[in-house]
Amino acid sequence: MRKGELTRQAILDVAVRMARYSGLSGLTIGSLAAAADMSKSGLYAHFKSKEALQLACMERNSEQFRDEVFRPALAKPRGVTRLQALMEHWMAWYSRPGGCLFLAAAAEFDDLPGPLHDLMVAEQRQMIDSLARIATTAVEAGELDEDTDVFQVAQEVFGILLSYNWMSRILSYPDASERTWTAFNRLIDSHATSL
Repeated sequence: MRKGELTRQAILDVAVRMARYSGLSGLTIGSLAAAADMSKSGLYAHFKSKEALQLACMERNSEQFRDEVFRPALAKPRGVTRLQALMEHWMAWYSRPGGCLFLAAAAEFDDLPGPLHDLMVAEQRQMIDSLARIATTAVEAGELDEDTDVFQVAQEVFGILLSYNWMSRILSYPDASERTWTAFNRLIDSHATSL
């Protein structure tokens, strides 16, 4: 990467950390300039507008999610093992300080038309589609029944993960992780091939 790209990436890393606490609406060029120890004009040269900054922040968040959640899971063997690894990494993502920017963006922009809404929806659909593809590998590996509705599995896994986030972060239930794995294992067992 060139120096300018490295600088932009470092700025966006700060932006993502800030937005996990304050949401994208609370992220401004002024607040980011102060946090990144830059001038507003220097930051403006990178992003030109608050919306451009917010979009770039969401895109950087997506890159981090792929690096920390999906790539490690995809390094595991295809099938249920990969789905379990994805659960593990996704739960760790939800446990990060400040919470999940995807969930914050969904709450902020679900009813507001525009580029931020469209990006948020596209990213959420991509997550569900990826879960369905990973469930498909479990069917292909003979670990799940061949008539398994992989999109249904994807929706239920996503629901289990969302429930984990709520139970652990919002309600601080000490057994949230254990109950999450119980729900996941029950789901997998309900579709497992009988040997």
